[in-house]
Amino acid sequence: MQTVVRTQQGVVHGSVADGVTAFKGIPYAAPPLGPNRFQPPRPAELWDGVREALNYGPTAPKAPYAPPFDVLIPEIDIPGEDCLNLNIWSPDLGQANLPVMVWIHGGAFTHGSGSVPDYDGTRFARDGIVCVNINYRLGADGFLYLGDGTVNLGMLDQIAALTWVQENIAAFGGDPHNVTIFGESAGGMSVATLMAMPRAAGLFHRAIAQSGAGHHVISPATGQLIGRYLAKKLGVAPTRSAIAAVPIKRLVEAQGELRVEISANPDPALWGEVAANLMPFEPVIDGDLLPARPIDSIAAGAGANIDVLVGNNAEEYRLYLVPLATIDAVNEEMLSKAIAAYGLPVVETLATYRATREVATPGELLEVIATDFFYRIPAIRMAEAHARQSAGATYMHDFAWRAPTFDGRIGACHIMEVPFVFDNFDKKGFEGLVGTNPPQQVADAMHAAWVAFATSGNPAWPQYDLKRRTTMRFDTAPVLVEDPCAAERVLWEGRR
Repeated sequence: MQTVVRTQQGVVHGSVADGVTAFKGIPYAAPPLGPNRFQPPRPAELWDGVREALNYGPTAPKAPYAPPFDVLIPEIDIPGEDCLNLNIWSPDLGQANLPVMVWIHGGAFTHGSGSVPDYDGTRFARDGIVCVNINYRLGADGFLYLGDGTVNLGMLDQIAALTWVQENIAAFGGDPHNVTIFGESAGGMSVATLMAMPRAAGLFHRAIAQSGAGHHVISPATGQLIGRYLAKKLGVAPTRSAIAAVPIKRLVEAQGELRVEISANPDPALWGEVAANLMPFEPVIDGDLLPARPIDSIAAGAGANIDVLVGNNAEEYRLYLVPLATIDAVNEEMLSKAIAAYGLPVVETLATYRATREVATPGELLEVIATDFFYRIPAIRMAEAHARQSAGATYMHDFAWRAPTFDGRIGACHIMEVPFVFDNFDKKGFEGLVGTNPPQQVADAMHAAWVAFATSGNPAWPQYDLKRRTTMRFDTAPVLVEDPCAAERVLWEGRR
């Protein structure tokens, strides 16, 4: 079987297993260090001879997850400068013209990489997809804004990777005219952001946003605010050159410290919009690369020709409340303050959410309200905005299978759906969340829907419209629901 492919930069040699050829660690841009630090991605260097693409390449610098999330969310750290690389799994090299799926990992724009074992694309290749996953710059290296220089470097990295795919994927059996981007959490937010970036137009044709949509970006003023706080914490001037001189290990530590401080005192007067979403590094509305909030651009017609599948997990915020037992520490006063902070009327909100949850504790109510603020309502708004455009199809999903871990309390939490989407229960990483015997039939249904959508633009259920609001719920058995949690959705109208 052929294992050598010529790219525009040079020849790469992959490995074969079970009829799938994998190529790992292929650079799509030059190393973003030295003279390339805090600069837009530069073209990857050419090479002579055959480059071995047998192992994952270096990952973007990042700090480890704090306990207990360090054992619940898989993280891979591979040192090295050449971190702007990608991985490919293909069932048929050459001119096969197969659908292409490009995975954008999550991690709050400060964690994650394409080398996490659960992101292995073998099962997608098995089912006729050329699967790609990418690394991109994280934290300050990817999203620092000081009012000068190019901003949104992490997003420009993603665009550079998609450009590389357009130029090279045919040699790996992929069709550059049938590219689906998909991502989870910050990856889902990246999907929506790419839809709103003029420079990304034409680089992909379908989009799947999992647990992340078009609301989570920040203004230039907030970006500068965060940049100044970071510089102060590092003890340097608020300039790119001064921050670039700080050892990377100290820089990523300071990024984590900054997020802890925001979480401990989420005051909008101090942190701007970041006080609500707790992500100090994220795409900045600079008016050029990113003209407006992605949700507003999509509502105005950006990405109208793109087929979209968007959704969330039913109990996203349990990931943040259950492992630390925070869910049991919430009292009525804390719940009321959180509701007010989200811009909701306290009495009406409590009545609406308790109408279907009569025995819910204050912590359980906070979880579902926070899930709506961060994930469900933004997903609905993205589907609504896109559905109003007539060209591209719009579909919605939610993931509702409740894991047995943490005495069954972790539920259908954030990131839970990922091993189901990839059909990768044999990979190590998520067993602390999903448990030891997750239902294969849920993975079969969800994975098949993603393959169908990438292949034809139709995941095999009715499109989302503003009358019926049809949503596919993935549980032990998949079921179509219409306008789920309608009263709660209406409560957020005009507020989120």
